[in-house]
Amino acid sequence: MLCPIYFCAAATTLTGLHFATTTLLTVLLRWLGYIQDSHIPLPDLLKFVLFANFSIVGMNVSLMWNSVGFYQIAKLSMIPVSCFLEVVFDKVRYSRDTKLSILLVLLGVAVCTVTDVSVNVKGFLAAVIAVWSTALQQYYVHFLQRKHSLGSFDLLGHTAPVQAASLLLAGPFVDYWLTEKKVYAYNYTTVSMVRFLS
Repeated sequence: MLCPIYFCAAATTLTGLHFATTTLLTVLLRWLGYIQDSHIPLPDLLKFVLFANFSIVGMNVSLMWNSVGFYQIAKLSMIPVSCFLEVVFDKVRYSRDTKLSILLVLLGVAVCTVTDVSVNVKGFLAAVIAVWSTALQQYYVHFLQRKHSLGSFDLLGHTAPVQAASLLLAGPFVDYWLTEKKVYAYNYTTVSMVRFLS
């Protein structure tokens, strides 16, 4: 059985392994004809991967440095941030009922934050980075799908290989910087690798 602490120590590298597995799946789906051949310009692809990688790593680090309660609060905070991005970039106008619902979420976040005393400065900063990058990633998913007429699997077929490569290259260094534990120090077995990739 794998130690949960090890998963936290290797969160970035582990995410890279997950995207490597996703890449293999998307290659299979493309071969079977479920993913169309399409093109995304490199600047658009790199911008998405930047947002997505910060989102995933930020959420993992937020969970590592904060309590589970604060992590959940941070995830809920993405709702108003996503709405804000739509208002700014797409000039979306929300109804009064929607605004009241968002206000209710913000009040709930405020109440929960006050009662959760296990937040520290670096954990809070990780959560802020995670929330904003996740909201930007979600906005950019819709933007790229509209701009390039892509389905979700088509987009994943473009992004997963780049995310896998970037996270596997940077992961060991980022994980060591965050936890002072070396990814390669773990005793890898076939069973542990299957668990990593699942």
